[in-house]
Amino acid sequence: MKSSTKKVLALAAVVCVAVLMSGCSVPMETDAAGNKVVKQIYMETTFTETMNSENWFSAIFVWPMAQMINRMAPAIGVAGAIAVLTILVNAILLVFTLKSQVSMQQMQLMQPEMEKIQRKYEGKDDDASKMRMAQEMQTLYGKYNVNPMTAMLIQFIQFPIIIAMYQAVQRASAVHTGTFMGLSLETTIWTGIKAGQWLYILIFAIMGVLQYLSMMIPQKLSKKKAEEEAAKHHKRVEKSANDTQQKFMQYYMLIMILVFGLMWPAAMSVYWSIYSLVNIVKTLLVQKIIDKQNAKGAK
Repeated sequence: MKSSTKKVLALAAVVCVAVLMSGCSVPMETDAAGNKVVKQIYMETTFTETMNSENWFSAIFVWPMAQMINRMAPAIGVAGAIAVLTILVNAILLVFTLKSQVSMQQMQLMQPEMEKIQRKYEGKDDDASKMRMAQEMQTLYGKYNVNPMTAMLIQFIQFPIIIAMYQAVQRASAVHTGTFMGLSLETTIWTGIKAGQWLYILIFAIMGVLQYLSMMIPQKLSKKKAEEEAAKHHKRVEKSANDTQQKFMQYYMLIMILVFGLMWPAAMSVYWSIYSLVNIVKTLLVQKIIDKQNAKGAK
């Protein structure tokens, strides 16, 4: 690994840890009844006030996003405001991280070939085998024009933004006073279902379906790529030993999100649905870019 790459990754790790320490916990306050509630960001809440009373993460990242929701909500509704914010933030991120997004998705597509190399040298611990394995992996990275460090770096860049969006939806005052399809967005899905308001089930179901698709589409694209590579060599796709474990982890994550979806305010389910849909579109868009690049390289 190059020295410059190590420095960038070290800096990114420090930033990530700083964000985790200062930004992940949502600020709380005590309401009139003496209960601990999420601290709201109102239209009149200023940047300076947020910086002085909270921290730099809330002021720089969360405050502007929450205020965007507050200001757009009267015109296009809370759900519309959350949708516009989610699309806008992801579009800006994609512009600045497109190369990294392509690398990350390429790494998913090349996973079957990577596992094939790993199986080839499984149990071989001598230096010569390790060197040959490293060379074959490096050749594979070159074939797909992938820098694994660049692909990893995107996670550090995106993480604080995702946390900030999550908090902005929780803290924007417009969310707590707004409705969606006549339903209170402050009410949890489970509470709404118990009260016999069945539209909460629809919101929950849409969130679950979109989350499932956002997780499965990259896997389907990877499988399709593996089938195409196998067909070129007149072979059948070899089943990976990691397939079962990967599927278990995906379903475990899906179940965890669904459990959270029942317990958090309906606004978060609306946000998560939009976020998952944007991720699906982004995955398909990046895949088109990859296909065009591969088509040019094949000429």
